[in-house]
Amino acid sequence: MNYAVIMAGGTGTRFWPKSRKSRPKQFLSLFGNETMLQKTIGRLKGFIDPENVLVITNEDYLKIVANQVPKLAKDHIIGEKVARNTAPCVAAAAALLYKKDPDAVMIVLPADHEIGKPEAFVKTLKTAVSVAEKYDSLVTIGIQPDRPETGYGYIHRGDEPVNVGGEVVYPVLKFEEKPNLGRAEKFLESGEYFWNGGIFIWKVRTIVDAFKNHMPEIFGYMNDLIYSEATTKDIDKFYKACPSISVDYGIMEKAENVHVVPGSFEWNDVGSWKAVHKLSEKDENQNAKGNANALFHNTSNSLIHSDSNKIIALVGVDNIAVVETEDSIMVINLDEAQKVKDVYEMIKNDSDIREYL
Repeated sequence: MNYAVIMAGGTGTRFWPKSRKSRPKQFLSLFGNETMLQKTIGRLKGFIDPENVLVITNEDYLKIVANQVPKLAKDHIIGEKVARNTAPCVAAAAALLYKKDPDAVMIVLPADHEIGKPEAFVKTLKTAVSVAEKYDSLVTIGIQPDRPETGYGYIHRGDEPVNVGGEVVYPVLKFEEKPNLGRAEKFLESGEYFWNGGIFIWKVRTIVDAFKNHMPEIFGYMNDLIYSEATTKDIDKFYKACPSISVDYGIMEKAENVHVVPGSFEWNDVGSWKAVHKLSEKDENQNAKGNANALFHNTSNSLIHSDSNKIIALVGVDNIAVVETEDSIMVINLDEAQKVKDVYEMIKNDSDIREYL
């Protein structure tokens, strides 16, 4: 049986002012009418049964998830009492699934990525499931890089691929942290590296064994959860006990039985307003307005994102994003989009305006 585990606990600090503590990026509709969470689950239709989907989120977002995905069983929406990064998130999901079916395959997906060519995406996942079952390995999806990106981690593939269902699959030599520009350029030139998209596939039994071998402390807490009643209190106890660490660092970088399946779909982690501009429908001057009442004059390569009925006009500018909400307006150079996090921290550290987070 295949299960999907959707990680939906992020705070979306790079998408202020649209993203707030009460409703972060994964619960927003940045493209079209569906939220990112809804689109993540929707693209699995026909492959993963709805009753086999689990969503792991912050405890504060349980009602949002239930409202956005009403068909999801209540006990398949897991609230994290405290944020502990991705390793405890994966471990909790694996423990809960182990109680149901130790031989099940779990597909771990971030809730806030934009993926094109959904049929190709599902085809890649099916290949990854076959690899996980055939080799008892930990499988990840590699995104083919098209530029020397310094904001992503990389996967260095081996040179002895195997054929699984007609698809080429590689062993993983090493996971690389986010490189500087020089190293990123070398990665791209070599043709031996993929971007790490944070998508993982493995048998439940295999990932439980991986925690036992590489993260025995968390495995101990997992074991307690497996043999508990798995009540909210048991899950809270698990999260409070676990250290904060990523599954990449805690498991994937240490394990030897790891394969990477090249992804043949379009992928973007939607990590900034610049990414929203890139993915949005644009006019002949590369301006994007979504559903906003926007006017562009002598303006190029810009974005307006607003939920109000106000007319917003940009005149004589280039490479600008204007994001308006009911109580806030942000204007930013798209090349500085990553620095929205700095603005978020400024607001966080100022008690007079902290209410705007």
